[in-house]
Amino acid sequence: MEETLHHTEHVPQWKKEEIENIKELIRSYPLFAVAGIGGIPAKQFQIMRRELKDTAVIKVSRNTLIERALNQADENIGQMNEFVELQTALMFTNENPFKLYKLLEQSKTPSPIKAGTVAPKDISVEKGPTSFPPGPILGDLQSVGIPAAIEQGKVVIKENKVVAKKGETVSQKLAAMLARLEIYPLEVGVDLRAVYENGSIFTPDVLSIDEEQYFQDITTAFQKAFNLSFNAAYPTAANINVLISTAVSRSRNVGVFAGVLEPEIMGSLLGKAYSQMLSLASAASAKDESVLDEKLKEALGAAVSAATAAPQETTESTEQETEEEEEEEESEEGGMAGLGALFG
Repeated sequence: MEETLHHTEHVPQWKKEEIENIKELIRSYPLFAVAGIGGIPAKQFQIMRRELKDTAVIKVSRNTLIERALNQADENIGQMNEFVELQTALMFTNENPFKLYKLLEQSKTPSPIKAGTVAPKDISVEKGPTSFPPGPILGDLQSVGIPAAIEQGKVVIKENKVVAKKGETVSQKLAAMLARLEIYPLEVGVDLRAVYENGSIFTPDVLSIDEEQYFQDITTAFQKAFNLSFNAAYPTAANINVLISTAVSRSRNVGVFAGVLEPEIMGSLLGKAYSQMLSLASAASAKDESVLDEKLKEALGAAVSAATAAPQETTESTEQETEEEEEEEESEEGGMAGLGALFG
């Protein structure tokens, strides 16, 4: 205990004030972040600081003082010391973690790579013409593995070429040539390491969101949910108008198909009847003459058959009348004979 007090007594006042200042900033903002600022030129860092002044407060301090302030602020906040390393800055803001991460990513700018730097990704040179005239530059390009030649008085790169793979150290010659070709493989800016908010720690792998894909996923999910509720006839505020409209349309179709005489569908029924009449008239006028001739022949045949059948009926009738007359004559003769016998 005495040793601790003795050590504390010798802590410079400015360090104490710096620690208290960091703790006060932590209490004043709902969110703070630990970020890396290594490799950022001083001038560019000042520009970024001015651009972010309305969004976040950037605090640069010694790592040892940052660690003490975080440990003294809160036990959970002390977990952020895991991300304090190399050149570190603290950022304090009222924005949400996702927006802060997006702002910092957008503020990054392309930068040439320095000799001795490890390539953060594959560095490639694309084929095509350059602005260089023929000269020693041709040999310089070829010496670092860039396939170059002279065409129409200009130096051209013959094919796409990966000149440094991810993880490889960039040589002095290659770094100089990439700069001359205006190829800037690095992105310089504040590198967000972690964000603390209400007891939760967010890292870049969580904060990095493809907004277009995220929006598309939400849209697809809504469409599927809407279709499911509609097909299941489950009424919700989102689909009730469509359900009612569909029900009305289907009921009208049933009424028109069944010919139900209701005031609401009389117009549709009359329209349907009129359309069918026009279709029938069009079909009748479009018949081939051969079809009409055939129908006429059938009609004439029926008429001839009827005409042929009429005389037979007349003959039968005449024969019947003749027989009746003969019977009457026989009856009369028989009656005359009876009178003769009666009167002698």
